Parts: sequence; structure tokens; C-alpha cells
Amino acid sequence: MKKLLYAFIFLFSTHFFAQSYPFKITGKIQTEKEKTAIEAATIHLEKIKDSSVVSYTISDDKGFFSLEGKSFHKNLKLFVSFVGMKNYSKLISLDKKSLYNLGNISLDEEGTLLSEVVIKSRAPITVKKDTLEFNVKSFKTKKDANVEDLLKKLPGVEVDEAGKITVNGKPVNKILVNGKPFFGNDPSITTKNLTKEIIEKVQITDTKSKSDAFSGGKGDANNKTINLTIKKENNKGWFGRISAGAGTDKRYEGATMVNRFNNDRRISVLASTNNINSPGFSFGEIQKMFGGGNTWFSSNGSFSVNGRRFGGGQGIIKSKTAGVTYADTYKKGLDVNLNYFYSGSSSNNDSKRNRENILPDGSRYFSNSNSSTFDENDNHSIDAEFDIEIDSTFLINVAPRFIKNDREGTYNNLQESFDKDKTLTNKSFINSRSKSSANNFENDIDITKRLNSKGSFIKASITNQIDKANTENYNISKTEIFGTSPSVEDRNQFSDIKNNLNSFRTSVSYRYAIISKKLFLDFEYRYRKNERENVNNTFDFNSSLNQYTDFNTDLSSNFKSDDITKTPSLGIAYKVKKWRFDIEAGYVNRTLKNNDQLRPNLNLKKDFNALKLRSTFRYRFDSKASIYFDYNLENDAPSITQLQPFKNVSNPLNIITGNPSLKPIKRHRVYLNFNKYNWQKRTGMFIYAGGDLVNNQVVSKSSIDANFVRTTTYENVNGGYNFWGGGSYSKQVKLDSITTIKLRIGTNINGNRSINFFNDIQYKSTTTSISPNIGFTFEWNKIISIEPRYSVSLSNTTFDIDNFNNLNFTRHNLNIRTKTNFPKKLEWRNDIRYSYNPNVVGFNNSAWFWNSTLAYSVMKDKGTITLKAYDLLKQNNNARRTSTSNYIQDSESTVLQQYFMLGFSWKFNSLGKKGKIRDYGSHF
Repeated sequence: MKKLLYAFIFLFSTHFFAQSYPFKITGKIQTEKEKTAIEAATIHLEKIKDSSVVSYTISDDKGFFSLEGKSFHKNLKLFVSFVGMKNYSKLISLDKKSLYNLGNISLDEEGTLLSEVVIKSRAPITVKKDTLEFNVKSFKTKKDANVEDLLKKLPGVEVDEAGKITVNGKPVNKILVNGKPFFGNDPSITTKNLTKEIIEKVQITDTKSKSDAFSGGKGDANNKTINLTIKKENNKGWFGRISAGAGTDKRYEGATMVNRFNNDRRISVLASTNNINSPGFSFGEIQKMFGGGNTWFSSNGSFSVNGRRFGGGQGIIKSKTAGVTYADTYKKGLDVNLNYFYSGSSSNNDSKRNRENILPDGSRYFSNSNSSTFDENDNHSIDAEFDIEIDSTFLINVAPRFIKNDREGTYNNLQESFDKDKTLTNKSFINSRSKSSANNFENDIDITKRLNSKGSFIKASITNQIDKANTENYNISKTEIFGTSPSVEDRNQFSDIKNNLNSFRTSVSYRYAIISKKLFLDFEYRYRKNERENVNNTFDFNSSLNQYTDFNTDLSSNFKSDDITKTPSLGIAYKVKKWRFDIEAGYVNRTLKNNDQLRPNLNLKKDFNALKLRSTFRYRFDSKASIYFDYNLENDAPSITQLQPFKNVSNPLNIITGNPSLKPIKRHRVYLNFNKYNWQKRTGMFIYAGGDLVNNQVVSKSSIDANFVRTTTYENVNGGYNFWGGGSYSKQVKLDSITTIKLRIGTNINGNRSINFFNDIQYKSTTTSISPNIGFTFEWNKIISIEPRYSVSLSNTTFDIDNFNNLNFTRHNLNIRTKTNFPKKLEWRNDIRYSYNPNVVGFNNSAWFWNSTLAYSVMKDKGTITLKAYDLLKQNNNARRTSTSNYIQDSESTVLQQYFMLGFSWKFNSLGKKGKIRDYGSHF
């Protein structure tokens, strides 16, 4: 212990008493011939000893740059680089003066640089048109870091506790490896399991489909794609990891992933199993030890990753997964990507809910619910992508997908309702079990033909989807209504349910270049037809025959529906270096048809015609900032369920009937985003705002009788809206070459106005919430990292009728994450969360949640022994309060409780020359 204390004292004294040299280097980057300013040139300082990066920046739109910081090293080397230009380098000797003005620095396109030696570029960051490229070796992380650890170090990139990645406030929805998907475009598998050491560059661009990238069409400015390029020498060999762990309370986990890279050919296999609510791809790695972030503080145990569900159900989940991916290039112009994935789970969950219901006349009643579920789920998915490049102007993309799902479960629920005097008014009990099987097949075909070098093209797409689902459900229920007219309804029923979909979608678009690569005229036609079949055959139990033989017409249904949409549109687009603008107008013709095989008198056919508008504007102020705005006029038809005048009595306490007189819904939507990153000052910020104004919004219209039995239909209303917005500001301060502080402050704002119908009274409720947050990260010499974050959510709901009181809710959250790496082979991490809900009644309104892990490296850092402690204080809960226009609800359900786990993880790697990966040491 004394040795450890002395070591810490020595390290800190060395840090604070060592001589550091402050510096501020300025200058202007210009071309050698024309003497014009060069925007977005990269300027960085390196240590001469090991070539590690000390600091970096990029030039502004006038070519000026300013590079500031401190260094313990006196002699450094300055590099300037820009795409298409020769590199520039200069020795810098620091002394007591801090300002170094280098004047004009000229870069030449040909020949040697002005009085300097030509070298290969090692710039930490490079700007290439719409692509931001980071040189991985310039950003220091722990030795065993994965891609997610790396992304957290990149300027403008944020990774939250759930593993969600954003770039200047815009979400990352796709991660590629060498330009190709990795396990079906699932970012979490890529970021958590590929290690930093095999990556050479990280490229960030607007998300584009392959067709748009090939044709030169615009990308999705609201989403980002990250492409990870693997070092050429690391693109051949084997690498992977195997891990296992066992703990108290019979907790366990195990996972493996094996990868074989051979230039363009890539094969990866993974498998896992656990009962700790984890998708299983963290491999026991310390930073994702309890389920890969998105289930770290799981309130109910249910999780999905980018739409792909891992396991199923809620509460405590036992899951198992397996998958294989294969990618290769066959000859020239044929790329193939194949994926198979299996996920299975079983889950148990108990939940309870207390609800205070508020009626427009000011009266109130109360309902309590207790339920338990058991769920088993098996899911198989196969998907493929074939990219066929006929020639340099002609591309065909084919992407088939198949999913098979089998599910079985039970559900028990007891619900009671009380009047304002807490007198029992009604009571219901449900015991059901179901078994279902579903198959889904979908195939996308995109055909793209570039017509000339001016930007003209023609594209066609065809999508066919076939879904078939069958469910067998056994239901025993009892509903009792008390009061002046008491009644009892017992049900013992079997239902055979079939839901089928046959969907066909196609589109043809043509772009004509009016002005080469600048002004375009767009023509498009879209067609969609969805054919659905919904059959529910319900049989009552015949006690004399001891079988389910009595057909129940009231609870049965047999619908066949068509939803046909035709949309021709015309648009114009203009784009130059700094800005782009496009507008599109279309006319939507939609037909809904529904045939009721049991009740022909309820057949319907509805035609809806409406105008559709879309416009976007984007402007780049300079290499540091951009603004984006879009407006959409969207029109949508009510659903068949809302239109069909069928009386649904499946729930005796809530009887629902459709309204065939509903009108189409019209929605005006606007969105604005501004982001800026100042490379000179290491500050980043983004602001966003958006909103919807809805006309003819379809809302529920309910009434409740004296026994609190609800009858519901639907109605069109005007005046509803919602808005959202927020922003974030971050500031990175590099105190010296080994100490960094990053400050983050931000807020999110949400609001909506809903129009409500209750007991024939129409009223409005307006809810506004604001969630400010603040946090910082302190890092010292890769040894200590401290990351606290505090947020508070404030919500206010007002009503336009006097019988309702305004509602105010507050929720506090404090997160503290710490990491220490000392001694060298020992790593200690803590993740602490405190939540406080002062408005929750009947449940714990505050809790500390503390997870801690020790990890020790063995076998020359190829093996890791971990000791995990989950929920050290045994206070984990998910009690929460929610409110709507007509109720306030407190709820709680099953969560994972305290356990301790001992685990071991072993990694192997034969990538690179002689199976070794180069260690670049400490960098920026």
C-alpha cells in the first residue's frame, strides 16, 4: 500500500513541477502560385522523439490558423497538409515566449515545397469536401480500446450511456468497414467488438444509399455514416475474443467472436449466452460489462439495437445469440455481403401500476393493476446485399431479407377500479397464453444509370414484402361490475389469428441537369399497394363437449383490405460549394378498401387526394459551421381500424368502434439545425428545433359510464401541435500534453398540445418539458478519468378547462463514471447513478445505482481477469411517474438485482506483419 501511495505522489509531483512551455503559433495558409487562401488545411505539432501529436487545428475560410497549448517538450515539428497539395514541415523550438507568427505559408501543387522537405502526411484530421477524416493513431486511448472508445475521443463526436453516437448533434445510423456493412449495418456490433488497433482512418459523411452515392444524389443531412478503414497491412489474418463469467445469484455470461480478414474477403462469427439482460457483444469488456450500454441502466430488461431485437420480453432476460457474416468481391464490379443472425430469449417480469384518472367534470377515479408475464422468443434472420456494377455508369443493388420468429408466452393481470371514495367499482382478471409464428420476406432492387457527366441519371426501385403470421391464443377472464347494476362476465376462449401482408412498392425517378452539376430538374413517380388479411376466429369453451367449439361472432373478425397510393412529383435542386436548395411537389392519390367477410354491411371504400410538399436548404458558412432547414407538408389517411365501423368488444371495460367519416390528416413539419466546431478554440456547439402543426388530427373520443366502463371512437380535430428543440456546447481545454478537461452543457425542450374528448367534452392540454444537463470529463495521462454528469427534467401540463389542475413534475439524475489505470495492468471502473423522483407516490422515489469493476491484464495483455459488482448498494429500481391529459400514473416493474461476477477474457490477433500490431504510443 505504501508503494502505491509513493507512486501516486511521485506521478503527481512530476506532473505539477515539470517545466512546461506554453505556445501560440499563428499564420496563414495560401497557394504558391495564385496566393489564394486555403480553407480547411490541417496544421499539427508533433514530438520529434516519437512523432506523437501535441496539438492540431485547421485553417479558416481566409486561410488563417491559430494553434495554442502547452508542452513539456521543447523541440517540436510543425506540419501543414491539404488534399492535392505537397506537405509543409518546420522545426519549432519553444522557449519562454509564447507567440510564434509564421506569416504566410505557401503550399505548391507540383514540385517541392518552399524550402522544405516533402514527407508523407500524418495529419490528425483532413477535410475532403463533405467528408471529415480522422487519423486514428493521432488520438490516444487505452491500449485495449475498441472503436467506441476511439469515437469518444474524436472532436464533435459524442457517445452516450446507451451507446448512441452523434456527430455535432446528428445521429449516426450506419457504420461501415472499408465501405461495406458489418453484420448487417448494426453499429453496436462494430463499435463494441472491433479494436482500435486495426483501424487506420475514421471517415464521417452524410448518410447516403448506395444508389445516391453512385448517382451523385444528395445524402440525408440529418443522419451520419461512419466508415472505418482498416490498415492495409492489417487486412489479412485472424482476430477475435473469447470471454466467460460466473457470478452470485446464478448469474452467468459467455461470448465469442472470431474474424478472418483476407483483403476484400471478410468472415466473422459470433455467439453468446447470458442471463444479465445483455445482448452479449460486450465480451466482458470492462466498459460494457453489463449489456453494452443500452441495457446498463435498463428499467425493464427489454432491449433492441437499431431495430434488431435481441431476445424479447421484459424483466430478467436469459438470452442466446449466434451469427455469421461474409463479405467478398468477386471479379470486378460484384460485391457480396451475407448475414445470418439468431437470437433467443426467455424472460420473466412482474409489474404494478397505480393510476389516478381525471375526468373533464373534475371528478376522479382510481385504478390499480398487477401483472406478470413470461415470454420465450426465437428469431432467425438472413439478409444479403449484392452490388453489381455493370460498368462505370450502371449499378444494380439487390437486397433480400428473410426473418422467422417463433414466440410463446403467458400473461396474467388483475385490475381494480375505485371511485373517488375508494369504493371498488369494477374488477377484472385475465389469464392468457399464446403461441405465434411469423415469417417475413422482403426484397429490394435498385437500378441506377448515370446518363452523363453533368449529373443526370435515371433510377428505378422495386420492393416486395410478404408477411405471414399465425397465433393461437387461450384466454380465461372474468370481469365484475359492482354498483347499482352489477354484472359478471366470464370468458373461456380459444382464438386462431392470422395476419398476412403482401406489399409491393416501386418508384422511377429521372434527374435532368439544366446547369452541369449545379441546377437539376427531378421527375418521380411512386406506387405502393398493401394487401392485408386479418382473420380472428374465436371459439367459446363448450363444457359439455369439453372443447372449444362454439363460434363467437362478436369476438371474431375477417377483414381483407387494400391500401393503394400513387404519387407523381416534380422537383428542382440547386447546389454549389457553399449551399444547396431543393423543393419537390407531389400529388398523392390514396385508396383504402376494406371487405368484412363476416359483416358485409361494414364494407367500405375511401379515396383521399392531397398535395405533398418537401423543401430543404443547407448552407456551409466555412469549414466550421453549417445550417440546415427543411419543411414538409405531409398527408396521411386514417387507418382501416380507425375507419371501420366494427365494434371491438375484446376488452369489456373498453369498447372501441371506428368512424368511417374521418378525414385525411394534414401535417406541417419544420426542422432547423445549426452546428459549429471551432478547431482553433476546441469548442463545439449545435442547436436544433422542429415542430409539427396538425390539421384533422385523429384522436380518441371516449366516454365513461357510472361503472367506469369506457366506450371509444375516433374524431378529427384541429389545433394540435408538438415541438422539440435543444442544443449543446462543449469546450476542450488541454492543460498540457497529458491533462485534458472537456466541459459539456446542453438542454432538450419538448412540448405538445393535444386535443382530447371525454364524455362529449372537448378540451386542450399543453405539456412543456425542459431538461438541462451539465457534465465534464477530466483525463490525466491515461491513468485517471472522471466523468460526472447532472440533469434535471422539469415538466408542466396545463388545461383549458377549470376542473383540471395544472401538473408539475421533476426528475433529477446524477451520473458519475470514473476510471483509473494504476498500476499499469490494473484497471478500475465505477459507474454510479442517482435518481430522484419527488412526485412518485407509493414506490421508492430515489435510488443510488452503483456498478464497479476491476480488470487485471495477464498473458502479455492478451488475457483479462475481471471482477464485477452490479448494484453494489442494492437500490436498483425503475419507479417512475408519467402523466397524460387524463391520468397520472406511477409504475414499477422487475429489474436486475445485485450480483458479483468473476470473468476471464482472452483475445487473439494475427493481423499485420508477423501477426503484430504496431503500438503508436501516447498521442493527442
